[in-house]
Amino acid sequence: MSVLRNSSYVVPPVPPASAGVAWLRAGVARFSEGADHVRRRASVERVLARVDPASVRRAGEPVAVLAEALGLPRSVAPDVGVVASCYQPHLPVTAEADAAVARLVAACGGAWDEETANLIGVLVQAGAATRAMIAGQEPPVPVTRRVAPDGSVVEVDLRDAWFGAGRHACPGQAHAVALVEGSRAFHRLHDDFLVLPNAWDFASAAAFARAGFTAVGTTSLGVAVAHGLPDAAGVARAETVALARLLVRLPVPVTVDVEAGFGDARGLAAELWELGVAGVNVEDGRGAGLADPAEQAAIIRAVKETAPGLFVNARVDTHWLSVDRASTLRRAQTYVDAGADGIFVPGLDQEPEITAIVAAVPVPLNTLPSLPTDTLRDLGVRRVSTGSLPFRAALAEAVRTATAVRSGGPTPTDLPTYPETQSLAAP
Repeated sequence: MSVLRNSSYVVPPVPPASAGVAWLRAGVARFSEGADHVRRRASVERVLARVDPASVRRAGEPVAVLAEALGLPRSVAPDVGVVASCYQPHLPVTAEADAAVARLVAACGGAWDEETANLIGVLVQAGAATRAMIAGQEPPVPVTRRVAPDGSVVEVDLRDAWFGAGRHACPGQAHAVALVEGSRAFHRLHDDFLVLPNAWDFASAAAFARAGFTAVGTTSLGVAVAHGLPDAAGVARAETVALARLLVRLPVPVTVDVEAGFGDARGLAAELWELGVAGVNVEDGRGAGLADPAEQAAIIRAVKETAPGLFVNARVDTHWLSVDRASTLRRAQTYVDAGADGIFVPGLDQEPEITAIVAAVPVPLNTLPSLPTDTLRDLGVRRVSTGSLPFRAALAEAVRTATAVRSGGPTPTDLPTYPETQSLAAP
């Protein structure tokens, strides 16, 4: 800590450059001293002053969230990640990273100047630190380097100074903490007891949010069938992502049923996290059978490595499919070891089995409403999902209403008005 506060210890110098990562290093406050550092740090502080930390306390890939708050497209996040991998002066630079810097400059307005460099620097440094914090790395940046008065390079352990100290202390600490808190908000809902309604389109999700539900999920059956597609066949990825893109407008966290991952767990996780999705539900059912537990664990691990902030609810389909029920607990434990944040066992309806899983698995247990909600809560269940029940109920009620019109019978009267329904489009 004393080294960081000692002005005779300076950051390693970087040479001037006109393009690429070298240009970025040469223009940011992070790697400068003296008057250059003072001027550039003021630029960073102006960037951060544009964003209220509370406004970034929400789910999603942290760079995407911060970029949007700064008026930039969320899609800059992948390029920021590429640059972050070789941002430090002691790391080799790749051609891919140099190209990413050029794209980021273009996204920031096209000027190769200090203001642009420090705007990009904010994103790079926020991304590296917050992703590490979300993934549980402590400290998020293990060491920093300084050049001693004798010219030697000193590595400074940051375990007791996560955000640095002295003139180079991180000016974005409040924003970083808010980003991490936002990524954990949906996780924290499981600390108590969560009833999660599952929507199949924007209107149903908005109606659930308006009714006071603290989070909304999707139902893969509803999403698929509403688009004329079969559920659990891996063919509704585009429709699932398109709905997620709409639902992140809602004022509550959104978790998405992604069936078995649509054959691209990493790509899907990255896309959904960048959009601002808070969680995913991944099932181990494969047709009428079950995936190999190791194969399913690899999918879960890929999601968590790609998007550590996503709440991964690992669905165990032994009871749903009535296949190999004896493997339920073993599968659940395997998925938790792979990084699952919750376990979902649809079809689980026996109190002794529920109690056994709650006792053995160190993450929240999710079930369908197979028993009274109060009973499930008392048994230790942390999340009850409605699954496709509201979707199927809506279909049944729609058919009953149309049938009543055809037969001349009474139709429902306790309905939202046209203006109330129209207003769902702007929750």
